[in-house]
Amino acid sequence: MTAQTLADQYFATWNEPAADRRAELIAATWTEDSTFVDPSFETHGHDELNKLMGAAQHMFPGLTFVRIGDIDEHHEYLRWVWHLKAEGQEPVAGGTDLVRVDAAGRITHLIGFHDFAPAH
Repeated sequence: MTAQTLADQYFATWNEPAADRRAELIAATWTEDSTFVDPSFETHGHDELNKLMGAAQHMFPGLTFVRIGDIDEHHEYLRWVWHLKAEGQEPVAGGTDLVRVDAAGRITHLIGFHDFAPAH
């Protein structure tokens, strides 16, 4: 999987409202033992990640995650910048993700940093 394809699927997963469809996207882009860590949350495996994504959609209704700019890549690492925003509006949150992928291009570990975020 290319870095671009992975990033597109990653953001599509965060924005997918249906838990079953999110589970399919997670299975396609994350390894079974993957971890997600940011300043607010930590998950291990597909089920916890799916629950977190659903909770985020309830916390921020009407907002979507979008990638900003290019994807940096070297060896098995990727880095991208994102915003959380409503269409046509200024972002309410943004951050930078550092992503480690396996040989097939699936996410094994993601560490997210908040560049700016609302209180929650």
